Amino acid sequence: MDFVVRKATLDDKPAITILIAESVRGLSRDDYTDEQIESALKTAVFGVDTDLIIDGTYFVVEVAGQLIGCGGWSKRKTLFGGDQFTERASEELDPRAEPAKIRAFFVHPQWVRRGIGKTILQRCESDAQVLGFQTLVMMATVAGLKMYQVFG
Repeated sequence: MDFVVRKATLDDKPAITILIAESVRGLSRDDYTDEQIESALKTAVFGVDTDLIIDGTYFVVEVAGQLIGCGGWSKRKTLFGGDQFTERASEELDPRAEPAKIRAFFVHPQWVRRGIGKTILQRCESDAQVLGFQTLVMMATVAGLKMYQVFG
C-alpha cells in the first residue's frame, strides 16, 4: 500500500479535524447513538490536541495528499481529549517511572483494516522507546478498543 506516515504539523489541524469527525461518525455507529457521537465531537472527547503536534508525537497518514489516518502518543499526563478539554495535565511524564500514553487514533472509514492503525502504533512505540519509555498505556472508546485488541 502506498501511504505515507509523517509527523503532523499545525497546518494539518483543519484536515485532522475533518478526519476525526468522518472517522467517529463512520466507525462508531455500532457502539454509540447519533446523539452520543455528536456530543463527543462537540465536547472534550474527540478533537485535535495541539500539544501532541507541537511535541512531534502525532502522526498523519496520507495517500495522494489526502489524510486517511492519524494518531500518536504523549509524553504528558493528559490521557485524552482535544484542545477544548479544559482539565488538561500538560506536565511531562518521567519515562523512568511512568508510561507514555497512546492517543487519538482515527482512520477514515474507507481505509480501515489496511494496516494504517498498526503502522502508526508501531511508530509510536518506537519513538517513545527512543525517549526512554518502556511501557505505554491508553484509554480507548468502545469502537477503538476493537482495533487495539487486535494488536494485543
